[in-house]
Amino acid sequence: MLNTSLLLGFVAAALVVLVTPGPGVIYVVARSLNQGFAAGFVSAAGLSTGVLVHVAAAVIGLSAILLTSATAFAIVKYIGAVYLIYLGFKMLFAGGKGGTSESVARLPFARLFIDGIMVSVFNPKIALFFLAFLPQFVDPSLGSVPLQIALLGLAYSALALMTDSTYGLVGGVLRHRLRADILHGRIPRIFSGSLLIGLGFKAALADQKP
Repeated sequence: MLNTSLLLGFVAAALVVLVTPGPGVIYVVARSLNQGFAAGFVSAAGLSTGVLVHVAAAVIGLSAILLTSATAFAIVKYIGAVYLIYLGFKMLFAGGKGGTSESVARLPFARLFIDGIMVSVFNPKIALFFLAFLPQFVDPSLGSVPLQIALLGLAYSALALMTDSTYGLVGGVLRHRLRADILHGRIPRIFSGSLLIGLGFKAALADQKP
């Protein structure tokens, strides 16, 4: 169903894209710095699950709407940007209701997973990337095009989980290397929240070019 040389080319190209720091990487690192590697891994799993929504959209052709409609692109873009900024401010002010900032800022894994999905789903750049990137590795002579797109999308999701988790591990290691007074203070929370807010504004300024 998939040509081996095309698949290997896709994996190589996808890894180049995924290891380059972007919204997903920043999000996972922020969560890892704030709450440890386990939180970063769960966040990465949420991001990868959200990618599957874009895979489904690419398979049935809905992603084309984002490529051709500036209004649709803007709606999705601003929803995602606002959500990221909301998460950032929530993290920044998490320690304002009493208790240690460490305990208050800690979120359950289920919430981290859902947040990861939301960040991924409302990132229109992923949909545009799929439209511009996947067709280069699809060969109609090999069979069903939708099935090939689906398989490549699943491979991309798995690769994203691997690379994002690696960045999460780096964030977790850095967190544990911090001095105790810094670790249990406001610095990780402020830094992580600021990253998310900056990521939100960056997403809001994204153009429609894939």
